[in-house]
Amino acid sequence: MITTTPEIREEIYTVSRLNREARTLLEQAFPLLWVEGEISNFSAPNSGHWYFSLKDNQAQIRCAMFRSHNRKLTFTPQDGMHVLVRTRVSLYEGRGDFQLLVEDMEERGEGKLRKALEVLKKQLQAKGLFDPAHKKPIPTMPRCIGVVTSITGAAIRDILTVLKRRFPCVPVIIYPTLVQGNTAAPTIVNAINLANHRQDCDVLIVARGGGSLEDLWPFNEESVAYSIYQSTIPIISGIGHEIDFTIADFVADQRAATPSAAAELATPDKTELLTTLQQHQQRLTHLLKQKLTNFKQHILWAQKHLHQQHPKRQLAEKMQFLDFAVTTLKQWQLRLLIRLQSQTKTVVARWQGLRFIYMFTQYRQQLDGQQQQLQSHIQRILQQQHMAIAQLAAKLDTLSPLATLSRGYAIVTRSDNQHILRHAQEVVVGDNIQVKLMQGDLDCKVEKILIH
Repeated sequence: MITTTPEIREEIYTVSRLNREARTLLEQAFPLLWVEGEISNFSAPNSGHWYFSLKDNQAQIRCAMFRSHNRKLTFTPQDGMHVLVRTRVSLYEGRGDFQLLVEDMEERGEGKLRKALEVLKKQLQAKGLFDPAHKKPIPTMPRCIGVVTSITGAAIRDILTVLKRRFPCVPVIIYPTLVQGNTAAPTIVNAINLANHRQDCDVLIVARGGGSLEDLWPFNEESVAYSIYQSTIPIISGIGHEIDFTIADFVADQRAATPSAAAELATPDKTELLTTLQQHQQRLTHLLKQKLTNFKQHILWAQKHLHQQHPKRQLAEKMQFLDFAVTTLKQWQLRLLIRLQSQTKTVVARWQGLRFIYMFTQYRQQLDGQQQQLQSHIQRILQQQHMAIAQLAAKLDTLSPLATLSRGYAIVTRSDNQHILRHAQEVVVGDNIQVKLMQGDLDCKVEKILIH
């Protein structure tokens, strides 16, 4: 057994000292540097610091990004995100863990591109490039189709195959362009502008096959978006696969999932057209037959109507109507004559009555006039007679026996015949006589006759 004495023992480090000196050595040996990797095991506790690991295909390393640095970022890291970090190499003394102290972080690859895509998408949407009101209708029966794509890719072959199958009679103009790389976007813009300048087509297909986000990036460029937006020709986008979306898809008048689908949207199906034509032909044949039937019925009706309206038939009907009218007129004349006779009798009777009344009125007026004249005449006669009577009365009064009677004489008459007695021989004894005095009468009987 071999033993050593303390006097010759090497210097002993504590764990703390060892970790501290190791940390110092690491920080001095590695200056500020950039490290690329994929994030995993990301965590963000309440302290505001971020902790995660960076890894590649063969190794990984712990990382820490303190709150004073991560608050400057415009995104939040996620597991699986490919990033580029600016960092310092260090060691966490408490656990002796080798780690990176991250001061800045950038997205790398598709992550960075997707971030840029979302930013540009929001900007263009705010400017109205995605507004449905601006989208132009796709013609249902195009006279010419333009295709903006690469002439060497699979997309053009798929498009031409579909066009030939669906609508082989339509002419196709290809505007060749790059569809990948940094110089692709300007060529796409030039192709779209050329198609609008020439105005040979009434619909454009902007297409390319599938690929990564980086491969499809030319169709996310702002210049391409504005060229599609300003196009007077309706544009169908057919870029990538069904799950791929680009800025061009949002700006285009219609988006197709694939280049082949874009060709289908741009053309009618000849099979459907033939079926529609056959249906129209059948409908037209049916309508023609129905029209002919209606014409035949109309001709039959016109012939019948013509027969009814024939001059000879109309003349016969008019003559029949005339005979009926003459008969009716005679009946009406007879009725009218009878009515007039009755009215005449009534009028005559009324006239006679009125004439009688008129004559009676005239006679009455004449009679009244004559009566007035007669009364006047009678009054005059009466006055005259009265005057005459008065004169005669005066004379009579002078000659009246009453005057004699007033002087004491009397008038004697026989009682049986009122004969005035002038001689005594006119009565015999026993006769009844009446003696009229000035006032009153005396009935007497002759008892004695004295003759002087």
